[in-house]
Amino acid sequence: MKPVWLTVDSDDIRHTPKFQGHPTRSKGVAHKGTSNEMKEAMNAFRSWLDRTQVTLTIFVIADQLDDDVFSEWLADLLQNHPQVTIGCHGLTHRCWSAFPEDPDNFLAAIVEADVKLHKFAGDAWRPWFRAPAGYIAPWMAPVIAKAGFELDTSVNPSWLVRKKAGPWKDWNSVQNALKDSGLVSKPWLCKFSLPTCGPALSIPILRWNARRAWRNLGPFVLPDEAEHTVYWHILDHGKKNGQWKPPLMIE
Repeated sequence: MKPVWLTVDSDDIRHTPKFQGHPTRSKGVAHKGTSNEMKEAMNAFRSWLDRTQVTLTIFVIADQLDDDVFSEWLADLLQNHPQVTIGCHGLTHRCWSAFPEDPDNFLAAIVEADVKLHKFAGDAWRPWFRAPAGYIAPWMAPVIAKAGFELDTSVNPSWLVRKKAGPWKDWNSVQNALKDSGLVSKPWLCKFSLPTCGPALSIPILRWNARRAWRNLGPFVLPDEAEHTVYWHILDHGKKNGQWKPPLMIE
């Protein structure tokens, strides 16, 4: 068994690059507030967490707190699950490394998100950052540190998604920039240089490899003790009529 940090992203349908935050892929906002699909997934995720009681971190997009449905659900979850921590997944879901360098606006956005999430989550808040959609370039590293974050978990070190790593398309450059900025980096688990997290759990070509990589993970710990980092989305729990669960050997 391999100690692993379990992390979950809070993205709703409107946050996917198809609808928001990407200069070429986005075609408009799908909805406002919390979608019906997300509400169903939130309920299924809560049921799974109630059964398993695992330790994990939810990376939350700060603009979701503006919606009462989501904020009340998250507040109740934190009250009943003290083992859950909260990190920052951005103010919105803007894919920063897909745009030209913009350190001033990036700093303003993540500072606002930090303040908003910290105030909401209280003792559950941690100064940990995950770039929306995993779009992170070297120029972003010193800005993340300047905003007060201590750890970054944005890097998916696979050749398949290297276009997200900025103009050089080089994950090593991102990792070096994070290190030079004094940030702890916790990349996502890969196997055979292929992604195993997030969408890779559902994409047919990648799913088999991803599920094998997750098979022997555990115990579930915080990042300072973890050998690996994995993540999935709350939205995933709405699949299979609410019966979807991450491929972990706990049920």
